[in-house]
Amino acid sequence: MELGISMFGDLGADLATGKFQPTQQRLAEIIEEIRLMDEVGLDYFGIGEHHRPDYAVPSPEIVLAAAATVTKRIKLGSAVSVISSSDPVKLYQNFAMIDLLSGGRAELMAGRGSFIESFPLFGYNLQDYDALFAEKLDLLLTINKNERVTWRGKFRAPLDDQAVLPRAVNDELPIWIAVGGTPQSVVRAGKLGLPLMIAIIGGTPAQFQPLFELYKTTYLEHGHDPARFQVGIHSHALFGDHASELSNTYFPKYAAQMDRVGRSRGWPPYQRTQFDFGMSKHGALFVGEADAMADKILHYQELFGLTRFAAHMDVGAPAHRDIMKSIEIFGTKIAPQIKKALAK
Repeated sequence: MELGISMFGDLGADLATGKFQPTQQRLAEIIEEIRLMDEVGLDYFGIGEHHRPDYAVPSPEIVLAAAATVTKRIKLGSAVSVISSSDPVKLYQNFAMIDLLSGGRAELMAGRGSFIESFPLFGYNLQDYDALFAEKLDLLLTINKNERVTWRGKFRAPLDDQAVLPRAVNDELPIWIAVGGTPQSVVRAGKLGLPLMIAIIGGTPAQFQPLFELYKTTYLEHGHDPARFQVGIHSHALFGDHASELSNTYFPKYAAQMDRVGRSRGWPPYQRTQFDFGMSKHGALFVGEADAMADKILHYQELFGLTRFAAHMDVGAPAHRDIMKSIEIFGTKIAPQIKKALAK
């Protein structure tokens, strides 16, 4: 199982004034954090795309290109790229360049995104939400398989034997599908034979088990190679030396971010009881000490048959020093325990 970290580039906010941390500062911190992930031997880093004032990264490709120059072995991907409001040609070209800069370490994770700001920003109609994703994904996969492309669609000008260059190191990029838990999205990934990442950020993760079974069944029924089967989860995480101290320090920041998002979605205020349940063995938060977190990750690896676990580590913008500490614990304490257990 690959062990990695994802981020959205959350900007720290003053809880009294609501003023956000400078974007330039957070971007510099992210690059330092990715460098440390590489140094401690983690397998994967992913950065998400957002177009909101509380996030620093509208273009994952820029961060990943910078990260390619300061890392040696870690895989570098999006988490996610909102392909519905992107141009698949440019998206492939950008990630092919990251792949070339990094020596073949780039990945692209395609998703619909959990926010909608990119649609009006780039001139798309939300009423076309599903159709846009299906068409753009089709074009992206066609480009990934073919240097010269002839293609017709509804939302983009046609391509007539056009060369899409440069090409990735091995001509094709690894492309994952990220989903939030809808069966239709899981089935789509299984039919296409694409690796699947399921975001589990609340409730009881065990409730998601039928989706993993649905994905594997669909994948195999459509004749895809079992040896290439890949499935992962993305869950909110932060690691520390003392669980109670970490909990008390992190809860206010985490709750503030959940409430910022929740106000636009009609969610009730986030409660400490939710946070405490999330930290429990049966909850979706991976927040705590190394031994307990290694056991929790191994539990869900066995339950779901995971090939990748992504600790989403900057929700609510923990202090840079706390994220650096969390990365160090993940790479030097948690990952070795997990790899030793899985090697038995």
